[in-house]
Amino acid sequence: MTKSEFVDQVASRASLDKKQASDAVDAVLDTIQEALERGSDVTFSGFGKFSVAERGARQGVHPRTGEPINIAASKVPRFSAGSGLKKAVNA
Repeated sequence: MTKSEFVDQVASRASLDKKQASDAVDAVLDTIQEALERGSDVTFSGFGKFSVAERGARQGVHPRTGEPINIAASKVPRFSAGSGLKKAVNA
């Protein structure tokens, strides 16, 4: 499902026009992104949890040359599915 298809679904379920639904979806995504940038977790009970994880520095291999390279430490977003979402997917 693309973002535009998602916006269409939100608009029909919430009885909104597409502009309002698009603004609502953008607001939710922006809020989640800003919380993660601050290092906060975002939890929706029964749905899941968005968080930030630390990925340590490590050695890698350059795919063309086979030379070893150093990969810097970084932060990555993570999503853990909640029990309600897991049950819905497996039903």
